[in-house]
Amino acid sequence: MASMVPYRSVFGLRPATSLLDAFDDMMDLASTPLSTKAFPIDVEDTGTGYEIKAYLTGVSKDDIDVELNEGRLSISVKVEEREEDKGKNYLQKEFTSYSATRGVYLKDAASEGLSARYADGILTVTVPKIVEKKNVTKIAID
Repeated sequence: MASMVPYRSVFGLRPATSLLDAFDDMMDLASTPLSTKAFPIDVEDTGTGYEIKAYLTGVSKDDIDVELNEGRLSISVKVEEREEDKGKNYLQKEFTSYSATRGVYLKDAASEGLSARYADGILTVTVPKIVEKKNVTKIAID
């Protein structure tokens, strides 16, 4: 039976078959921002609030935790190996379990009216902005 050699492992490295392979892996790691190693997010200012999209392909809704704490929105994912996968005879298995957290500070985020939906591997969180009350009354001069 032929052996399988994965091109990339979970940590972004492959088994080095030469010194050049190891050098290529170091250059790839150096040029990749740390934020892309977790999961990508988009943050959009809609004018009246924020829309945050987290791309979580292959993650169950039960594995996601979303919190807003004093303007800091945190999205955490904790995926663990499933029981039905433990007894299988894999030739190559690159995914078992992982956890990752991404956060973004939204200075004028309201703590009420928040919503989140998860569909097709995309978590969309809607955060309204705080509406400032203006206690200014114009007085007409006679």
